[in-house]
Amino acid sequence: MKKFIAFLFLLQLQFSVAQNGTEPVLLTDMLKIKAVSNVTLSPDATIAAFTVTSVEDDEKSKIDYKYRTHIYTVSTEGKSSPRQLTYGIDSAPKPVWSPDGKKIAFSRLVGDKTQIFTLSMQGGEAMQMTKYKYGASNPKWSPDGNKILFSASIPLKDLLRDSILNPTKSIPVWKMEKPGFDKNEHVIANTAKPNPNGTLAEIRAYLERNADDKKAIVLNKLNFQSETNLSSDVNFNHFFEVSPNNNEEPKAITKGFYSFSTADYTPNGKQIILSGDVDDTENPDRSQESEIFIVDTDGSNFKMILGETGKRFSGASLSTSGKWLAFVTSTTSFVTVPTLAIMPINGTEKDIITISFDRNKSDLTWSKDDKFLYFTAQMNGGNVLHKLNIGTKKIEALSSVDEGITSFDINNNTIVFSKTQVINPSELFLADANLKKERKVSNFNDWVLTKKLSIPTKKSFVNELGMTVEYWVMQPSNFKAGEKYPLLLEIHGGPSAMWGPGEASMWHEYQYFCSNGYGVVYSNPRGSGGYGLDFLRGNINDWGTGPSSDVLTALDKTVDEGWADKSKLLITGGSYAGYLTAWIISHDNRFRAACAQRGVYDLNTFFGEGNAWRLVPNYFGGYPWEPKVKEILARESPINYVQNITTPFIIFHGGNDRRTGFIQSEMLFRSLKVLDRPVEFVVHPGATHEITRNGDNRQRMDQMLRTYEFFQRNLDKK
Repeated sequence: MKKFIAFLFLLQLQFSVAQNGTEPVLLTDMLKIKAVSNVTLSPDATIAAFTVTSVEDDEKSKIDYKYRTHIYTVSTEGKSSPRQLTYGIDSAPKPVWSPDGKKIAFSRLVGDKTQIFTLSMQGGEAMQMTKYKYGASNPKWSPDGNKILFSASIPLKDLLRDSILNPTKSIPVWKMEKPGFDKNEHVIANTAKPNPNGTLAEIRAYLERNADDKKAIVLNKLNFQSETNLSSDVNFNHFFEVSPNNNEEPKAITKGFYSFSTADYTPNGKQIILSGDVDDTENPDRSQESEIFIVDTDGSNFKMILGETGKRFSGASLSTSGKWLAFVTSTTSFVTVPTLAIMPINGTEKDIITISFDRNKSDLTWSKDDKFLYFTAQMNGGNVLHKLNIGTKKIEALSSVDEGITSFDINNNTIVFSKTQVINPSELFLADANLKKERKVSNFNDWVLTKKLSIPTKKSFVNELGMTVEYWVMQPSNFKAGEKYPLLLEIHGGPSAMWGPGEASMWHEYQYFCSNGYGVVYSNPRGSGGYGLDFLRGNINDWGTGPSSDVLTALDKTVDEGWADKSKLLITGGSYAGYLTAWIISHDNRFRAACAQRGVYDLNTFFGEGNAWRLVPNYFGGYPWEPKVKEILARESPINYVQNITTPFIIFHGGNDRRTGFIQSEMLFRSLKVLDRPVEFVVHPGATHEITRNGDNRQRMDQMLRTYEFFQRNLDKK
């Protein structure tokens, strides 16, 4: 019996190292990954619709690639393979079923704007339903199927002049913050002819034309960076209703100089639940609150259900009967875990029932009988599906922390969901309402069956604050006992991100390095999401020392296992992890080579050039000119320790990355060049902060390959 148990243990140990394929994971395998998402069940729960995003050859270039997203369906009886519904070079995201299950609505790009299309389940071509001048996105069917709700983003200049949306030619109550103007006169449409030598009105018209023609960018906004550029644009997201059976002009449900983020019909179809911010006294750049509203479908009887200064209310989800409203609420701080709550739709704040659950909650979805509320929550390395019993207020985890539920829907006793696992990056599954009797119904990534995958082993330790830090160790795919291997320390960004077996974005990178003979260790240091509020706030005023101690402890404990070569340690990370990589190598010289991607290295500069600038006051308690904060930012900025960096270092940044700002990397690179340190700087033109997740695929491959080449270049040095 003891021999049998030992055999089982050995078998389990072997499986924990690698999957049984024989082929290595190649760089170009990232092009094979298909991602399943936007899962939705038909009204009778017999068919699931979903999208698949794949990488395809660019029809304009033999060496470039494009992302394409198309809609598929599959029977929930599981007797047939998924069927592709949309084709072509234009993507078709987020399918939405009509109430009778006979049609699907979706948005698709037409020219430079998205429009709504409908597709009959009986076959035929998709029919364009809207031709709205501002575009149309996020369709929702009315319960009777006679109307479709959609959103459109409207620039301020157009809203000021639009005779339908703004027939009285009103102007914002809040100030535009353009110096020299007290009552917003500057936002009234100027009817003068442009003339640089004319009257003041004509000069202003000339200057406005220069700005319209992009000869000048005039900035008066607090949030003046988009993800890719400097931006003076002010836009407002509003919702409209249109009949799917004719080409009528869309009817505006919301109006005004403020924005709404989500909207959906009540079950009786007479009203619409909205989330957004309608503070008409504060400039939208300064207002961080959000509220929940209800309005009649003709736009009348607009009423706020939930709202409070200094708070956000979002994620509004009405129960099937329309009796209960579920939502999440939090303060306006970034470093917080929103609270899950429910209330009667006709109740008041005193009727709110809060549900204790110290994790972020997403995708609130009601069961058909109103008895359960389903949601996903990032926790302990996975994106876990949960079920809240409305009667008992008890929450049950349905899926494992070792996998990630990326999208789901429930109807009757059927759950359909997409899932990421170590053994497969993305597939579609069916199960009952308790996530039992699970079965896979797609094979989009079966190519991984031939690959020799490294399976991570989960471990943990308790840091000096008494926090349990989890980490995962991946041995090289062709690991052999007694041999020594390079070990790569991977760090996540955020800083509130969370990594684990249920997180899909790093699937290929980890497996690629393991296939190339590296071990990989990654962790969730203090400040990570997925472990509750106290853990999330564990790096307040401490971005460097504390988190670096956690990731280095995970590294040390992995080295102590005996198979890693202590003379061949490597480190990499992006965004906040680019920051932490630079911090670590300016305080520790154990690494043979380091790679930082799109990082933050000087917090004062980041405050000015990054559109994520609010991380500074949220994490460090104030602004760079305040004496106490100035001292903290100086202490916590890696650039102030640059003279200590001697590790061979490669730095990456996207040429259009405005989330962190690229001056960060240029300053770090120049400083190291002046110091004559071994450093290389790679800029990917046009790339944004999302380069490694959904950026240009040649640039994604270039960055990973250059990282590998740089590591090998320094590992091979005598």
